[in-house]
Amino acid sequence: MDLVIATTNKGKLGEIRELLKGLDVKVLSLADFPGCPDVVEDGETFRDNALKKARVVAAYTGKTALADDSGLEVDALDGAPGVYSARFSGEGADDLKNNMKLLKLLDDVPESGRGARFVCVLALAGPAGSGVGEKVIRGVVRGRIAHQMAGPGGFGYDPLFYYARAKKTFAEMGPGEKNKVSHRGRALQKLREALLLFFQVKEK
Repeated sequence: MDLVIATTNKGKLGEIRELLKGLDVKVLSLADFPGCPDVVEDGETFRDNALKKARVVAAYTGKTALADDSGLEVDALDGAPGVYSARFSGEGADDLKNNMKLLKLLDDVPESGRGARFVCVLALAGPAGSGVGEKVIRGVVRGRIAHQMAGPGGFGYDPLFYYARAKKTFAEMGPGEKNKVSHRGRALQKLREALLLFFQVKEK
């Protein structure tokens, strides 16, 4: 099975490749299809955006596409940044600017009010006539926002997302440790099971 991962985010792509290891799936990326149109992520939910990306990429490439939309929902901010996670700090947003804005907004919020969750929605879509159809999978992990960034790994809000069971932020975890508990890891484990059960993908 050829599977096009509908992202240009190298961090996401690496995690997805790692979590699909051992399946008889040829993982491709948008780099293999340089003319693929950009998809405007203007949906109101992670599901909307993931499905939109998967459909566009499947239609363009003629192959089954897997799209991810994910983000951070902070309790004290009524679920923000949510679908705006990647562009939270406005024009020219990057991981550092987004993290610094989040820290500033939570500056006076006590430990008890710093709860948050990471959400990942995966959408699988096949091209017209392929018979693949569509499938949407969701993964969630709860944690809290630390008072300062910690850890050299990960990407996005990982340096601020403290996972109590491990007593460290996601950025302080190694890739294998993070993948076992993360929102994306949980969603991809469900996807792996779906590929084996519903799409007749074999294990190598």
